[in-house]
Amino acid sequence: MTRSHEPTHFERLYQSNPDPWGYLTNAYEAGKYDHTLAVLGDTRFAHGLEVGCSIGVLTAMLAERCDALLGIDVVAQALEAARSHNATRTWVRFDCVRVPDAWPDGRFDLIALSEVLYYFVPSDIDRIADRVIGSLCPGGTVLLVNWLGHGDDPVSGDEAASRFLQAAAGRLDVAHQDRRPGYRLDLLRSPG
Repeated sequence: MTRSHEPTHFERLYQSNPDPWGYLTNAYEAGKYDHTLAVLGDTRFAHGLEVGCSIGVLTAMLAERCDALLGIDVVAQALEAARSHNATRTWVRFDCVRVPDAWPDGRFDLIALSEVLYYFVPSDIDRIADRVIGSLCPGGTVLLVNWLGHGDDPVSGDEAASRFLQAAAGRLDVAHQDRRPGYRLDLLRSPG
C-alpha cells in the first residue's frame, strides 16, 4: 500500500460497527488503557490533544488528567459517540481534523497518538512528527501506543513508532519505552 488510509476506510468500519475495535468491551483495550495511564503517572496537563480519539473512551480517561482536552478524528459518527460519551466533561472538545494535512491550532503539553500511526505511510508519519513537535509546549509529553499485530495497514506498529522516533530524533527525548503482549508504548518529552 502506498497511501495512508483514507477517511472512507474508517467510515465503513463505523457503519458496520459503532465500536469497531471493542474499546468498550475488550479486556485487551482495558488493560492497555490502564498501562497507558500508569505510564503517564500523576502528571497534570494544562492542554491535551488526542489524535484519532475514535468514540472517546481513552479521551474520558485522559480528561481526568487535563484541564482542557481536544480529541480529533476524521469520522463524524465516531465524534458524535465521543461527544456523547464525554457529555459531562465540559473541558473536553472534539473536532473533525484530517491529519497530517490539517492540524488543530494551539499549544499542548500532552499529545496522545494511541493506535493511529500505522494507518499512515512513512512520509505522513514524518509530517505528523513535525506537526506534533511544532505544537508541543516546552517540557511537553508525547504518548505513542502502537498495536504489534499485522493488518492491511501501510506499516506495522513497530515501523510506525520507529519512523516517528527517527523523525523526532534530536527534538524529543525518549522518557520511557515498553512492550506488552500486542502493543508497544513510547513516551517522549520535549526538552524543557
